[in-house]
Amino acid sequence: MKKIIRITTVPVSLKVLLKDQLKFMSAYFDVIAISSPEKELKEVEKNEKIKVIPLKLTRKITPLTDFISLIKLIRILKKERPNIVHTHTPTAGIIGMAASYFAQIPVRMHTVAGLPLTVATGFKRKLLVFIEKLTYACATNVYPNSKNLRNFISENKFCKKEKLKIIGKGSSNGIDTDYFKITEKIKKESEKIKKELKIPKNAFIYLFVGRIVKDKGINELINAFKKIKQKKDAYLILVGNYENNLNPVKKDLLNEIKNNENIVEAGYQTDVRPFFAMADVFVFPSYREGFPNVVMQAGAMEIPAIVSNINGCNEIIKDGKNGIIISVKNEKALYLAMNKIYTDTELRKKLKNNCRTNIIKNYERKYIWKELKNEYNNLLKLNNV
Repeated sequence: MKKIIRITTVPVSLKVLLKDQLKFMSAYFDVIAISSPEKELKEVEKNEKIKVIPLKLTRKITPLTDFISLIKLIRILKKERPNIVHTHTPTAGIIGMAASYFAQIPVRMHTVAGLPLTVATGFKRKLLVFIEKLTYACATNVYPNSKNLRNFISENKFCKKEKLKIIGKGSSNGIDTDYFKITEKIKKESEKIKKELKIPKNAFIYLFVGRIVKDKGINELINAFKKIKQKKDAYLILVGNYENNLNPVKKDLLNEIKNNENIVEAGYQTDVRPFFAMADVFVFPSYREGFPNVVMQAGAMEIPAIVSNINGCNEIIKDGKNGIIISVKNEKALYLAMNKIYTDTELRKKLKNNCRTNIIKNYERKYIWKELKNEYNNLLKLNNV
């Protein structure tokens, strides 16, 4: 069996973003996962039924820690001798691809699922551009998970066009449409949670799922919702964790979240389906993405979405067909879209009817998995491995 090592910066990426993919691949390859030594790594080992190796990696720029991790990873790769190393996320990308290059691994694949440099400025942007170019230089193959991301990388000459390819029609893992669907059980659970959160039965619900941080457009979302507040039945539910040390929301808006009775903080949830089931519209005004799973999840759960005109989002959502696309960091446009979808029942019904069909047709996860498996086999053949 050919050996593949998959590397992410933090194990939650393996556990959530790549859920069940490694288990699928392990029927065809010897799969090992490497990520930071957090509790989720053990869960990945158990759930995906694969070998895992802990390696300290951080999402911040930490030169000394990163150098030590690079040396350790080179040793691991020389010991394991994988045929393919496949990395995801920025830190895992640069360390994983550099280590694979020095360890002379024949097939070095890196998936790009968003570029932090697109919202960075000054020296930080220059540094991130350098790191990205270095990552791609060390890789034999680079996989942007959206068309716009591929175009951005190509137009900015981060690497040769020949290295770039999209698996399927985009996305790193696709969507399990059997799991993400409205059922009677989910509806009952949804009503129960709604009651616990003290949300009125007939409330109009805007839903956000993701990290509660500036780059997800939370500042604009809270300001836009403040203008909606005259509609007494309108509620905003925030599902996700804060990251105040990395990318904080404005202090006055944090206070608004705490004090506004119509804003509900649900925290991180292992199962987001009941929240989608109670929502009228999903709002995702993010500044940057690769190919966002949550937008696909909303679609599979028959929920129309308001999204920013950014990578991934503007491929999953077709404006006026299964959602509304607004310009990035545009609070006024966001408010107008939120208000329109609230007032226009016919539009809402039309958008809702198109949501699930689009996801099943283009982003079912088994289709993505098979396409990736074929890519592994083709690369092994091309490199005579």
